[in-house]
Amino acid sequence: MSITRQRAIENAVQHNSSEEPVMIHEHIDDYFGMNVFGENEMKARLPKDIFKAMRKTMDEGAPLDFSVADVVATAMSSWAVERGATHYAHIFYPMTGNTAEKHDSFYSPDGKGGLFTEFSGKQLIQGEPDASSFPNGGLRATFEARGYTAWDVTSPAYLMESRNGTTLCIPTAFCAWTGEALDKKVPLLRSMQAMNKQAQRVLKLFGHDDPGMISSSAGPEQEYFLIDHRLYFARPDLVSAGRTLFGAAPAKGQQLDDQYFGAIPERILAYMMEVDNVLYKLGVPVKTRHNEVAPGQYEIAPVFESSNLATDHQQLVMQTLKSVAPRYGLACLVHEKPFAGINGSGKHLNWSIGGPNVGNLLKPGDTPHDNMQFLVFCAAVIKAVNEHSVMLRGSIAHAGNDHRLGANEAPPAIISIFLGEQLDDVFKQIAAGGAKDSKKAGVLTVGVDTLPPLPKDATDRNRTSPFAFTGNRFEFRAVGSNQSIAGPQVVLNTIMAEALDYVATELEKAPQGDPVKFNAAVQKLLRTMIKENEAVVFNGDNYSADWTVEAEKRGLPNNKTAVDAFEGMDVESTYAVFEKYNVLSRQETESRFEIYREKYVMDVMIEVNLTYNMARTMIFPAVVKHQKLLADSVIAIKSAGVEACTASLEEVTELNVNLQKTVADLAKAKELPEGDLLVQCRYIVDTLIPAMNVVREIADTLEGIVSDDLWPLPTYQEMLFTR
Repeated sequence: MSITRQRAIENAVQHNSSEEPVMIHEHIDDYFGMNVFGENEMKARLPKDIFKAMRKTMDEGAPLDFSVADVVATAMSSWAVERGATHYAHIFYPMTGNTAEKHDSFYSPDGKGGLFTEFSGKQLIQGEPDASSFPNGGLRATFEARGYTAWDVTSPAYLMESRNGTTLCIPTAFCAWTGEALDKKVPLLRSMQAMNKQAQRVLKLFGHDDPGMISSSAGPEQEYFLIDHRLYFARPDLVSAGRTLFGAAPAKGQQLDDQYFGAIPERILAYMMEVDNVLYKLGVPVKTRHNEVAPGQYEIAPVFESSNLATDHQQLVMQTLKSVAPRYGLACLVHEKPFAGINGSGKHLNWSIGGPNVGNLLKPGDTPHDNMQFLVFCAAVIKAVNEHSVMLRGSIAHAGNDHRLGANEAPPAIISIFLGEQLDDVFKQIAAGGAKDSKKAGVLTVGVDTLPPLPKDATDRNRTSPFAFTGNRFEFRAVGSNQSIAGPQVVLNTIMAEALDYVATELEKAPQGDPVKFNAAVQKLLRTMIKENEAVVFNGDNYSADWTVEAEKRGLPNNKTAVDAFEGMDVESTYAVFEKYNVLSRQETESRFEIYREKYVMDVMIEVNLTYNMARTMIFPAVVKHQKLLADSVIAIKSAGVEACTASLEEVTELNVNLQKTVADLAKAKELPEGDLLVQCRYIVDTLIPAMNVVREIADTLEGIVSDDLWPLPTYQEMLFTR
């Protein structure tokens, strides 16, 4: 074993979890949200009229009266400074997909050799980061640098604690000087507003005079890997690309299924507990933690929140997972496929819609066949997904997700909906003339006297479906683990707004005030929607080859790669629906397509260059040394007058020649063709990625042959099973 690998493993084995920071032992209620300038703090510190205005904006989406900003700024900064904050930061979410922040001090010189605290309403409301240095897809030239961050009242400010101080973090939207959206938040807020407007129309028809603001809600499940950080830093591919570009399959992978929901190792559990506590203090309602399927893979999941807040919190979850890990000698990997041959990581986006006075609009109740309101909203989801599946596929398209989708661990690239037996039966009854009953949930008897009868769901779950109904929500299972959930939600909210617009327009034609005629109109509309969109509903095994054939017969798109998805999404219907509901202008949509393609090219080119450099400077020298050992051994044996076997030397020599040839081929191929980004993306898919894979295949074969003490890279066995 190489010295680097040996030392990393020794340090990992000697790691003592008992030396970790002492955990908080108070009851969670005592510190949940303690670092958030939320409702309790605002109520205690703001005048009643100011607090009321804030609540009206947060609860009803009412415009904020900017006269309250100075009052809020004073209260917010006082709270933060009392808690030890010295700086404030406008937190925003540019098109990099990461979190960005600009810090400014609360303190300014008083001109007398001292300092005074300064934080005005203007400073709270607006910041000014550079708008040309972030991805903008051609919206801003290099010399057009001005951009603005705008305070998002609906997502509360919070304190981020570090070892050396505390910062007040203010969630903001980010836009150009021209007003165009340069971030993930602005389109999300616009899409929520659009969906609320159309949902209000539908609910009014069902007799709701005051349903409250209708919002989408989200509960994203985050999967991730943990490996020892010393092994991580010995892998240039993990450090720079987030995934391993070389690595032979270990003898033991996930074939025994012994990792899934297994006992959590002490070191990992200590880490998880600190992550939970950091997030609890930030008001993030994390609920679930467990071992996932692949060795070294885990999951954390929160409960539902409003989409905007859930999106901000999801960024905090990823940030916390990464920042806490080094304190336990770990590195957190959120790439979709850090290790070949074992399951990758997704971010299952549980999505629903509802309001304070109507509850969850996707909750069927005990008799879904009688719940006309639920059936209308559910049918609207089906219509939206069927008509805009290419948009949904495009919203999850990036280089990392290509390694996971359809790989017997995640849904295929074909977007379909799983309804389950109960709902599928109800909709089939409606299509046939009218629903009379619903399949009952029932009770599950295990057959052991000491175990109680278990309530049984009316429908099984389908882990292979990309978009599955799971009782009171839809689960978009195809979202990548490393991406913001904002993009998929922008699409979901927008296409749902269009579907609800259609529903409202059709039902507004029905006689109002006559329940019988209105019910008949609803039944007729439901039959039409079900028949027109039934192709997208599939309750079977999405992993099967038969489904691919069947989906093609149904006319469902199958955009297998991110590049296919980019091409599929770049159509007039995409621009039209975003423009119609004021979510994205045509120029903003075009800029995003440009950004997605540019990022795809840059992501894969980083991997190409890493593959080339690692093969030449790490793997090739190790192979040559092993080759020399074999050659010296053959010479020594022959000099002793004994016949020497040269099979191993010949095998390594042939592989080494092929390695050098394929690396040279990769070097020639990595010059991208001239032309637009889509041409370069297609070249990468058709030429560069296959060239990379050939280099890897040879190198991984050599890993199983070259002497272990010469191999320079930590192996899969070491990274996945060193605890």
